[in-house]
Amino acid sequence: MAGHIEKLIQKAKKDPKNIVLPEGNEPRVLKAASTLASLGIAKVILVGKEDEVKKIADENSASLDKIRIIDQDNFPRREELIDTFYNLRKHKGITRDDAESAVSGNCVYFAALLTRMGVADGFVAGASHTTSNVARAALYCLGLDREIGVLSSSFLVELDNSPYGDEGLFIFGDCGIVPDPNPVRLAGIAISSSRIYENFFGRKARVALLSYSSKGSARGNSVDKVLKALEIIRKKSPGLLVDGELQLDAAVVPEVAKIKAPGSCIAGRANVLIFPNLDAGNISYKMVQRFANARVVGPLLQGLTKPASDLSRGCSVEEIVDTVACTVLRAQKC
Repeated sequence: MAGHIEKLIQKAKKDPKNIVLPEGNEPRVLKAASTLASLGIAKVILVGKEDEVKKIADENSASLDKIRIIDQDNFPRREELIDTFYNLRKHKGITRDDAESAVSGNCVYFAALLTRMGVADGFVAGASHTTSNVARAALYCLGLDREIGVLSSSFLVELDNSPYGDEGLFIFGDCGIVPDPNPVRLAGIAISSSRIYENFFGRKARVALLSYSSKGSARGNSVDKVLKALEIIRKKSPGLLVDGELQLDAAVVPEVAKIKAPGSCIAGRANVLIFPNLDAGNISYKMVQRFANARVVGPLLQGLTKPASDLSRGCSVEEIVDTVACTVLRAQKC
């Protein structure tokens, strides 16, 4: 039986979208682009010098059939991109020369602007750029979804032979962007992550706000933050199945939930796990990925006006393919 992520890939193939991969000189990206195009998962756009991209592709046995290559310096709408970025950031004091440097010198900003202008339906970067670089490009060029109000990230996590979540399926958030979210931001992270889950799988999200405490078993500023976030979520999204504060075992193990959180609407059955800070989230997803050999997709950037995804700089070709497929699915909903 196909796994959850494999089923998402099949959904992506039904309506492939234009996804720009700005790191056109990265061998892993080229191999992933070749796979994506040949399988019809996405309509791939690479950014780079055509001769250089083709040379690296040949050296790595990566076909460029059905793939569009855009050169930053020779793109026909280059001046429009520069003007767009200047108008977006001039309130921060940048000059048009600064905007030109950003568009010409940073392929990730270029990809984000292509997405903003509708040349692409989404972008995926990070194989050779830091998360902060990718996140800034997305924030500056795409802008925030005002309803959510915070840029954050989530990871799709699939565990084999697991009784927890939905047959081993989870969304983790935030594991990549916000170091120590306040209650308002934590609420935005939870709402964004729940929407990712529901959009992907067509099932209700069951959201657990995680803590070192379950239902008053301990006290502290972190617990107070989670409880305030819960209040905000219930006001902003009254139909969302959410509860907290919950320890991880109370969130996902039914037998423990009966003891620690009796009467909770989601305890023991959570499929969306929201971490109180970036330390907890980042460590947890990497631990599950490495120790339990989980299949992990992300960071999926959320809270933006258009789809964008980051990659770990240690990503594999398969992880790039999975992340692009998920970005296609999000673009299908736009």
